[in-house]
Amino acid sequence: METKGSRLLLIILLSIYGDNLNAQVYSSNEPFAHTFSIVAKDTLTGEMAVGVQSHWFSVGSIVSWAKSGVGVIATQSFVNPAFGPDGLKLMAEGKTAKEALSILIEGDKGRDFRQLAILDANGTVFSYTGSKCVASANHIIGENYSVQANMMLNDNVVPAMAKAFEENSNLPLPERVVKVMQEAQLAGGDIRGKQSAVLLVVSDKPVEHEWMDKKIDLRVDDHSDPLPELERLLKVHRAYEHMNNGDLAIEHNDMDLALKEYGIAESMFPDNLEMKFWKAVALANNGLLEDAMPIFKYVFKIDKNWIELTKRLPKSGLLNVSDEDLSRIINL
Repeated sequence: METKGSRLLLIILLSIYGDNLNAQVYSSNEPFAHTFSIVAKDTLTGEMAVGVQSHWFSVGSIVSWAKSGVGVIATQSFVNPAFGPDGLKLMAEGKTAKEALSILIEGDKGRDFRQLAILDANGTVFSYTGSKCVASANHIIGENYSVQANMMLNDNVVPAMAKAFEENSNLPLPERVVKVMQEAQLAGGDIRGKQSAVLLVVSDKPVEHEWMDKKIDLRVDDHSDPLPELERLLKVHRAYEHMNNGDLAIEHNDMDLALKEYGIAESMFPDNLEMKFWKAVALANNGLLEDAMPIFKYVFKIDKNWIELTKRLPKSGLLNVSDEDLSRIINL
Protein backbone atom coordinates (compact mmCIF):
# COMPACT_ATOMS: atom_id res chain seq x y z
CA MET A 1 0.00 0.00 0.00
CA GLU A 2 2.99 2.34 0.28
CA THR A 3 2.94 5.12 -2.32
CA LYS A 4 4.67 8.44 -2.90
CA GLY A 5 1.47 10.12 -1.73
CA SER A 6 1.29 8.16 1.53
CA ARG A 7 4.98 8.78 2.27
CA LEU A 8 4.55 12.49 1.60
CA LEU A 9 1.50 12.64 3.85
CA LEU A 10 3.41 10.81 6.58
CA ILE A 11 6.25 13.35 6.38
CA ILE A 12 3.79 16.24 6.61
CA LEU A 13 2.02 14.69 9.59
CA LEU A 14 5.29 14.05 11.37
CA SER A 15 6.30 17.66 10.88
CA ILE A 16 2.98 18.85 12.32
CA TYR A 17 2.42 16.46 15.20
CA GLY A 18 5.93 15.34 16.06
CA ASP A 19 6.09 12.95 18.99
CA ASN A 20 2.34 12.39 19.00
CA LEU A 21 2.77 10.12 15.99
CA ASN A 22 4.29 6.92 17.33
CA ALA A 23 4.69 3.69 15.40
CA GLN A 24 1.28 2.44 16.49
CA VAL A 25 -0.42 5.50 15.03
CA TYR A 26 1.27 5.59 11.65
CA SER A 27 3.69 3.57 9.63
CA SER A 28 4.47 3.89 5.95
CA ASN A 29 2.72 0.61 5.14
CA GLU A 30 -0.58 1.55 6.82
CA PRO A 31 -3.33 3.08 4.68
CA PHE A 32 -4.64 6.63 4.95
CA ALA A 33 -8.22 5.73 4.02
CA HIS A 34 -10.13 8.98 4.31
CA THR A 35 -13.62 8.19 3.23
CA PHE A 36 -17.36 8.17 3.81
CA SER A 37 -19.21 5.07 4.94
CA ILE A 38 -22.39 3.64 6.38
CA VAL A 39 -23.12 0.67 8.64
CA ALA A 40 -26.79 -0.34 8.82
CA LYS A 41 -29.30 -3.08 9.55
CA ASP A 42 -32.68 -3.95 8.05
CA THR A 43 -34.77 -5.24 10.94
CA LEU A 44 -37.27 -6.91 8.59
CA THR A 45 -34.78 -9.05 6.64
CA GLY A 46 -32.06 -9.22 9.28
CA GLU A 47 -29.50 -8.06 6.75
CA MET A 48 -26.56 -5.98 7.95
CA ALA A 49 -24.49 -3.92 5.54
CA VAL A 50 -21.42 -1.74 5.31
CA GLY A 51 -20.87 0.55 2.33
CA VAL A 52 -17.82 2.69 1.65
CA GLN A 53 -16.41 5.03 -0.98
CA SER A 54 -12.99 6.67 -0.91
CA HIS A 55 -10.31 8.33 -3.00
CA TRP A 56 -8.03 5.43 -2.13
CA PHE A 57 -7.18 2.26 -4.00
CA SER A 58 -9.10 -0.87 -2.93
CA VAL A 59 -10.83 0.69 0.07
CA GLY A 60 -12.80 -2.53 0.57
CA SER A 61 -9.66 -4.39 1.58
CA ILE A 62 -9.06 -2.24 4.65
CA VAL A 63 -12.16 -0.31 5.77
CA SER A 64 -15.13 -2.70 5.57
CA TRP A 65 -15.55 -5.76 7.79
CA ALA A 66 -18.57 -8.02 8.30
CA LYS A 67 -19.58 -11.41 9.65
CA SER A 68 -22.98 -13.06 9.72
CA GLY A 69 -24.46 -13.38 13.19
CA VAL A 70 -21.90 -10.90 14.53
CA GLY A 71 -21.97 -7.44 12.93
CA VAL A 72 -20.40 -4.97 10.53
CA ILE A 73 -17.55 -2.49 10.96
CA ALA A 74 -16.10 0.50 9.13
CA THR A 75 -12.60 1.53 10.29
CA GLN A 76 -11.34 4.61 8.50
CA SER A 77 -9.49 7.94 8.55
CA PHE A 78 -5.91 6.97 9.57
CA VAL A 79 -6.85 3.31 9.63
CA ASN A 80 -6.01 0.92 12.40
CA PRO A 81 -6.47 -2.31 10.38
CA ALA A 82 -6.76 -4.40 13.55
CA PHE A 83 -10.06 -2.73 14.41
CA GLY A 84 -11.87 -4.89 11.82
CA PRO A 85 -10.98 -8.43 12.90
CA ASP A 86 -10.59 -7.47 16.56
CA GLY A 87 -13.98 -5.77 16.64
CA LEU A 88 -15.70 -8.77 15.07
CA LYS A 89 -13.97 -11.06 17.57
CA LEU A 90 -15.15 -8.94 20.50
CA MET A 91 -18.75 -9.00 19.28
CA ALA A 92 -18.56 -12.75 18.59
CA GLU A 93 -17.57 -13.12 22.25
CA GLY A 94 -20.73 -11.26 23.31
CA LYS A 95 -19.70 -7.61 23.46
CA THR A 96 -22.16 -5.01 22.17
CA ALA A 97 -21.15 -2.57 19.44
CA LYS A 98 -20.61 0.15 22.04
CA GLU A 99 -18.54 -2.10 24.28
CA ALA A 100 -16.39 -3.34 21.41
CA LEU A 101 -15.78 0.18 20.14
CA SER A 102 -14.86 1.43 23.59
CA ILE A 103 -12.34 -1.38 24.09
CA LEU A 104 -10.74 -0.76 20.69
CA ILE A 105 -10.52 3.02 21.05
CA GLU A 106 -9.28 2.99 24.64
CA GLY A 107 -6.47 0.61 23.72
CA ASP A 108 -5.26 2.65 20.74
CA LYS A 109 -2.71 5.44 21.22
CA GLY A 110 -3.70 6.82 17.82
CA ARG A 111 -7.36 7.19 18.81
CA ASP A 112 -7.45 10.92 18.04
CA PHE A 113 -6.82 10.17 14.37
CA ARG A 114 -9.30 7.29 14.02
CA GLN A 115 -12.85 7.07 12.84
CA LEU A 116 -14.78 3.91 13.63
CA ALA A 117 -18.36 2.68 13.30
CA ILE A 118 -19.66 -0.65 14.60
CA LEU A 119 -23.09 -2.27 14.35
CA ASP A 120 -23.84 -5.57 16.06
CA ALA A 121 -26.33 -8.29 15.15
CA ASN A 122 -28.93 -6.83 17.54
CA GLY A 123 -28.89 -3.53 15.64
CA THR A 124 -27.02 -1.68 18.37
CA VAL A 125 -24.70 0.83 16.72
CA PHE A 126 -21.95 3.11 17.96
CA SER A 127 -19.48 5.43 16.24
CA TYR A 128 -16.41 7.48 17.07
CA THR A 129 -14.65 10.36 15.34
CA GLY A 130 -11.25 11.35 16.72
CA SER A 131 -10.53 15.00 17.41
CA LYS A 132 -7.66 15.08 14.91
CA CYS A 133 -9.50 13.51 11.96
CA VAL A 134 -9.09 15.75 8.91
CA ALA A 135 -12.04 18.11 8.44
CA SER A 136 -14.68 17.94 7.36
CA ALA A 137 -15.21 14.98 9.70
CA ASN A 138 -18.33 13.89 11.55
CA HIS A 139 -20.71 11.02 12.24
CA ILE A 140 -24.43 10.66 12.87
CA ILE A 141 -25.95 7.70 14.72
CA GLY A 142 -29.56 6.85 13.94
CA GLU A 143 -31.89 3.93 14.53
CA ASN A 144 -30.13 0.82 13.20
CA TYR A 145 -27.51 2.82 11.30
CA SER A 146 -24.53 5.13 11.49
CA VAL A 147 -23.04 7.34 8.78
CA GLN A 148 -19.55 8.81 9.06
CA ALA A 149 -17.02 10.66 6.96
CA ASN A 150 -13.73 12.50 7.12
CA MET A 151 -11.74 14.70 4.74
CA MET A 152 -14.97 15.70 3.01
CA LEU A 153 -15.42 18.73 0.79
CA ASN A 154 -17.92 20.26 3.23
CA ASP A 155 -20.07 19.67 6.32
CA ASN A 156 -23.12 18.71 4.26
CA VAL A 157 -22.01 15.18 3.42
CA VAL A 158 -22.85 13.33 6.65
CA PRO A 159 -26.29 14.96 7.14
CA ALA A 160 -27.11 14.16 3.50
CA MET A 161 -26.25 10.52 4.16
CA ALA A 162 -28.48 10.32 7.24
CA LYS A 163 -31.34 11.95 5.38
CA ALA A 164 -30.98 9.58 2.44
CA PHE A 165 -31.04 6.52 4.68
CA GLU A 166 -34.14 7.65 6.54
CA GLU A 167 -36.01 8.72 3.39
CA ASN A 168 -35.39 5.52 1.42
CA SER A 169 -36.78 2.89 3.77
CA ASN A 170 -38.78 1.45 0.85
CA LEU A 171 -35.58 0.16 -0.77
CA PRO A 172 -33.91 -3.17 0.04
CA LEU A 173 -30.96 -2.56 2.35
CA PRO A 174 -28.20 -3.03 -0.28
CA GLU A 175 -29.84 -0.59 -2.69
CA ARG A 176 -30.55 1.76 0.20
CA VAL A 177 -26.87 1.78 1.19
CA VAL A 178 -25.81 2.55 -2.37
CA LYS A 179 -28.34 5.39 -2.47
CA VAL A 180 -26.87 6.82 0.75
CA MET A 181 -23.39 6.84 -0.77
CA GLN A 182 -24.66 8.44 -3.97
CA GLU A 183 -26.19 11.24 -1.93
CA ALA A 184 -22.91 11.66 -0.07
CA GLN A 185 -21.15 12.16 -3.37
CA LEU A 186 -23.78 14.60 -4.60
CA ALA A 187 -23.38 16.62 -1.39
CA GLY A 188 -19.66 17.06 -2.03
CA GLY A 189 -17.99 13.79 -1.17
CA ASP A 190 -14.30 13.28 -0.54
CA ILE A 191 -12.39 16.53 -1.13
CA ARG A 192 -9.81 14.58 -3.18
CA GLY A 193 -12.32 12.90 -5.47
CA LYS A 194 -13.26 9.24 -5.82
CA GLN A 195 -11.55 5.96 -6.67
CA SER A 196 -12.96 2.85 -5.00
CA ALA A 197 -16.10 1.56 -3.30
CA VAL A 198 -17.42 -1.52 -1.54
CA LEU A 199 -20.71 -3.09 -0.47
CA LEU A 200 -20.77 -5.95 2.06
CA VAL A 201 -24.01 -7.57 3.24
CA VAL A 202 -24.36 -10.33 5.84
CA SER A 203 -27.15 -11.87 7.91
CA ASP A 204 -27.83 -11.23 11.57
CA LYS A 205 -27.97 -15.01 12.02
CA PRO A 206 -24.89 -17.25 12.04
CA VAL A 207 -24.36 -19.36 8.93
CA GLU A 208 -23.65 -23.07 8.83
CA HIS A 209 -20.67 -22.81 6.49
CA GLU A 210 -18.01 -20.11 6.23
CA TRP A 211 -18.44 -19.82 2.47
CA MET A 212 -22.07 -18.76 3.05
CA ASP A 213 -21.06 -15.81 5.24
CA LYS A 214 -21.32 -12.96 2.72
CA LYS A 215 -24.72 -12.49 1.10
CA ILE A 216 -23.28 -9.71 -1.07
CA ASP A 217 -19.59 -8.95 -1.47
CA LEU A 218 -18.96 -6.36 -4.18
CA ARG A 219 -15.84 -4.24 -4.66
CA VAL A 220 -14.78 -1.61 -7.15
CA ASP A 221 -11.07 -1.23 -6.46
CA ASP A 222 -10.03 1.39 -9.02
CA HIS A 223 -12.51 3.35 -11.12
CA SER A 224 -13.04 6.94 -12.24
CA ASP A 225 -16.65 6.78 -10.99
CA PRO A 226 -16.95 3.85 -8.54
CA LEU A 227 -20.50 4.29 -7.26
CA PRO A 228 -22.27 3.90 -10.62
CA GLU A 229 -20.08 0.86 -11.20
CA LEU A 230 -20.99 -0.51 -7.77
CA GLU A 231 -24.66 0.06 -8.54
CA ARG A 232 -24.24 -1.81 -11.84
CA LEU A 233 -22.58 -4.74 -10.08
CA LEU A 234 -25.41 -4.87 -7.56
CA LYS A 235 -27.87 -5.05 -10.45
CA VAL A 236 -25.87 -7.91 -11.97
CA HIS A 237 -25.94 -9.65 -8.60
CA ARG A 238 -29.72 -9.27 -8.45
CA ALA A 239 -30.10 -10.65 -11.97
CA TYR A 240 -28.09 -13.74 -11.12
CA GLU A 241 -30.20 -14.18 -8.00
CA HIS A 242 -33.18 -14.54 -10.32
CA MET A 243 -31.24 -17.03 -12.45
CA ASN A 244 -30.48 -19.06 -9.32
CA ASN A 245 -34.14 -18.87 -8.31
CA GLY A 246 -35.05 -20.19 -11.74
CA ASP A 247 -32.69 -23.12 -11.35
CA LEU A 248 -34.15 -23.86 -7.93
CA ALA A 249 -37.68 -23.75 -9.34
CA ILE A 250 -36.70 -26.32 -11.97
CA GLU A 251 -35.37 -28.59 -9.24
CA HIS A 252 -38.85 -28.39 -7.71
CA ASN A 253 -40.53 -29.06 -11.08
CA ASP A 254 -42.06 -25.59 -11.19
CA MET A 255 -41.40 -24.62 -14.79
CA ASP A 256 -43.76 -21.64 -14.73
CA LEU A 257 -41.84 -20.06 -11.84
CA ALA A 258 -38.53 -20.95 -13.46
CA LEU A 259 -39.43 -19.20 -16.70
CA LYS A 260 -40.69 -16.19 -14.75
CA GLU A 261 -37.39 -15.91 -12.85
CA TYR A 262 -35.32 -16.40 -16.00
CA GLY A 263 -37.41 -13.76 -17.74
CA ILE A 264 -36.78 -11.22 -14.99
CA ALA A 265 -33.04 -11.90 -15.17
CA GLU A 266 -33.03 -11.47 -18.94
CA SER A 267 -35.01 -8.25 -18.75
CA MET A 268 -32.38 -6.84 -16.42
CA PHE A 269 -29.54 -7.77 -18.78
CA PRO A 270 -31.00 -8.48 -22.23
CA ASP A 271 -27.58 -8.76 -23.90
CA ASN A 272 -26.18 -11.32 -21.48
CA LEU A 273 -25.54 -14.52 -23.47
CA GLU A 274 -24.78 -16.54 -20.35
CA MET A 275 -28.29 -16.08 -19.02
CA LYS A 276 -29.89 -16.88 -22.36
CA PHE A 277 -27.78 -19.99 -22.88
CA TRP A 278 -28.51 -21.60 -19.53
CA LYS A 279 -32.19 -20.80 -19.89
CA ALA A 280 -32.12 -22.71 -23.17
CA VAL A 281 -30.34 -25.61 -21.50
CA ALA A 282 -32.95 -25.69 -18.75
CA LEU A 283 -35.75 -25.71 -21.29
CA ALA A 284 -34.13 -28.52 -23.28
CA ASN A 285 -33.58 -30.58 -20.15
CA ASN A 286 -37.24 -30.27 -19.27
CA GLY A 287 -38.72 -31.44 -22.55
CA LEU A 288 -39.17 -27.98 -24.06
CA LEU A 289 -36.56 -28.28 -26.79
CA GLU A 290 -38.60 -26.41 -29.38
CA ASP A 291 -38.77 -23.42 -27.04
CA ALA A 292 -35.03 -23.68 -26.48
CA MET A 293 -34.01 -23.87 -30.13
CA PRO A 294 -34.44 -20.19 -31.08
CA ILE A 295 -32.53 -19.18 -27.95
CA PHE A 296 -29.65 -21.52 -28.81
CA LYS A 297 -29.67 -20.16 -32.35
CA TYR A 298 -29.45 -16.56 -31.14
CA VAL A 299 -26.57 -17.31 -28.77
CA PHE A 300 -24.63 -19.32 -31.38
CA LYS A 301 -25.01 -16.53 -33.93
CA ILE A 302 -23.41 -14.05 -31.56
CA ASP A 303 -20.60 -16.31 -30.33
CA LYS A 304 -19.80 -19.72 -31.85
CA ASN A 305 -17.82 -20.79 -28.77
CA TRP A 306 -21.15 -21.63 -27.16
CA ILE A 307 -21.60 -24.36 -29.81
CA GLU A 308 -18.41 -26.05 -28.65
CA LEU A 309 -19.49 -25.74 -25.01
CA THR A 310 -22.85 -27.31 -25.86
CA LYS A 311 -21.07 -30.35 -27.32
CA ARG A 312 -19.27 -30.87 -24.02
CA LEU A 313 -22.28 -30.63 -21.71
CA PRO A 314 -23.86 -34.10 -22.17
CA LYS A 315 -20.72 -35.86 -20.90
CA SER A 316 -20.91 -33.77 -17.71
CA GLY A 317 -24.62 -34.46 -17.31
CA LEU A 318 -25.56 -30.80 -17.77
CA LEU A 319 -27.48 -31.29 -21.03
CA ASN A 320 -29.78 -34.30 -21.13
CA VAL A 321 -30.95 -34.73 -24.71
CA SER A 322 -30.70 -37.49 -27.26
CA ASP A 323 -27.84 -37.64 -29.74
CA GLU A 324 -30.31 -36.68 -32.45
CA ASP A 325 -31.51 -33.62 -30.56
CA LEU A 326 -27.94 -32.62 -29.68
CA SER A 327 -27.12 -32.72 -33.40
CA ARG A 328 -30.12 -30.51 -34.13
CA ILE A 329 -28.95 -27.99 -31.53
CA ILE A 330 -25.32 -27.70 -32.58
CA ASN A 331 -26.24 -27.53 -36.28
CA LEU A 332 -28.57 -24.58 -35.94
